[in-house]
Amino acid sequence: MRASGVLRAQISVDVPFFDVDSMDVVWHGHYVKYLELARCALLDDLGHNYAQMRAAGFVWPIIDMQLRYVRAARFGQKITVRADLIEWRNRLKIHYLISDEASGERLTLASTVQVAVNGAGELQLESPAVFIDAVERRIA
Repeated sequence: MRASGVLRAQISVDVPFFDVDSMDVVWHGHYVKYLELARCALLDDLGHNYAQMRAAGFVWPIIDMQLRYVRAARFGQKITVRADLIEWRNRLKIHYLISDEASGERLTLASTVQVAVNGAGELQLESPAVFIDAVERRIA
C-alpha cells in the first residue's frame, strides 16, 4: 500500500501525437515529463517552486526515480497525473499516479526523490529550513 501525501496536486494532460510511438502508445520516456508537470504544480501550490528554491540558494536534483507501467497511455487519451508529497524534512519524496481521466483506470505508478544541494555543491542532510517552513505553513 502506497502512503498518502500530506499535500496533493493534480493536472490533466491530453496525450499529444508527438509523445507516441508508431503504435500510438506513449513512449516510456515521456512519462517523466508528465511527472515533472505534476511536480511543478505541487511545488507552485506549496508556494516554494524551483525559482524560489534557487533564490533560497539551493538546487534539488532528482537522485532516484521509479516508474511502474501498468497500462499504456495512448494518443488522444485524456490522463490525470496526481502528485502526492510524502517526505520533506530530509529529502523531497513524491508519489505519482497516472490514470485515465474518464474511467479512473490506473496507468502508471511512480515516485521521485530529490535532495537539497547548496550553492557550493554540498549535499544537505536535512532539507533547508525555508523549504520545511513552506510545507508546514501549507499543511497547517
